[in-house]
Amino acid sequence: MPTAEQHGLVAHSDGAFVPVQTRSERFRSVDVEDFAPVNGREREWKLSPVAAFADLTGGELDGSRPTIETTDAPGIAVSYIPRDDARIGTAGTPEERASANAWSNFGEALLISVSGEDEKVAAVTRTGLGNVPRAAHTVIEAAPNSRGLVVLAGTGEARLSENVEILVGDGASLTVVSLQEWDDEAVHLSSHFARLGRDAFLKHIVVSLGGKVVRVNPSTHLAEQGADIEALGLYFADAGQHLEQQVYVHHDAPHTKSRVTYKGALQGAGARSVWIGDVLIGNAATGTDSYEQNRNLVLTDGTRADSVPNLEIETGDIEGAGHASATGRFDDEQLFYLMARGIREDEARRLVVRGFLTDIVQKIGSADLEARLTAAIEAELEGR
Repeated sequence: MPTAEQHGLVAHSDGAFVPVQTRSERFRSVDVEDFAPVNGREREWKLSPVAAFADLTGGELDGSRPTIETTDAPGIAVSYIPRDDARIGTAGTPEERASANAWSNFGEALLISVSGEDEKVAAVTRTGLGNVPRAAHTVIEAAPNSRGLVVLAGTGEARLSENVEILVGDGASLTVVSLQEWDDEAVHLSSHFARLGRDAFLKHIVVSLGGKVVRVNPSTHLAEQGADIEALGLYFADAGQHLEQQVYVHHDAPHTKSRVTYKGALQGAGARSVWIGDVLIGNAATGTDSYEQNRNLVLTDGTRADSVPNLEIETGDIEGAGHASATGRFDDEQLFYLMARGIREDEARRLVVRGFLTDIVQKIGSADLEARLTAAIEAELEGR
């Protein structure tokens, strides 16, 4: 039976249990039975609507191959690998029950392999998953010195819990876009684990627009010297929608760099966003350069945005580290400036929101995808 120590608790001098404060010491396991049932009071679940996805955290999941659509690109191959493939488990291990449940139930893993030094783009879309609770596992592997952009998208109905492992080889430069455009009632829980090699670069982008409950938690291990992560996020929560991101960056080697920027907008009664950003700079990570920020734009009454940045530093020999968080309404000066030039108030508001969010879109590096997301943001602003 799981012990208190396994779940991030240690005995205090008076016999009571207190939470483990260091992120790296959290309990991890690929076996769902090693985690206690979720009740919503746990550190990792206390801001989540756990009753909405109890079947994903505790029930049996369909781990068969999902329906996928792929676009062809020379240098990017899509295949399936068995559970015992040596690559599975090398990027990270679940820290919570939903992730472990998906790990315990998936049948085969989808492998997306990137090779070659030329730039290339490929998309893998999961669609038509239905309302059966499902598990999935994806491995994205970038060979040393390779270049590429991979879009992992979701559309249609879904009740999905999944793990995504991202392996970035030495000297490789990889962009991964996780795009959530699910139907209105879909539920999607996803844990991303990335491991970066020497002088490797990963641009990781989370875009959450559709779905009733969407929770995408990316963890990045800067394991080798010179590794560099740019973690970006964009979300737009409508009435009754819960969009959550818990971001973790572990600087574990000298001269590593991280930049984390997440931006979101909220409109409608019950619209909810959660962003938690954890950065750990280990004692071997000298010369680290790190900064994380989260910005939320509230468009109507009745919304809620939780934003919690955290920073742990175990060495004093760093280039810099910092974090910032802000949640607010429209900038009245911006609105006044636009309206003074003859722009209607409703159009001026759309321009402000568009400018706030497209800052992230423009960093993706794919003109086609940027145009698609810009159109999706317009549709959100018009309430479609």
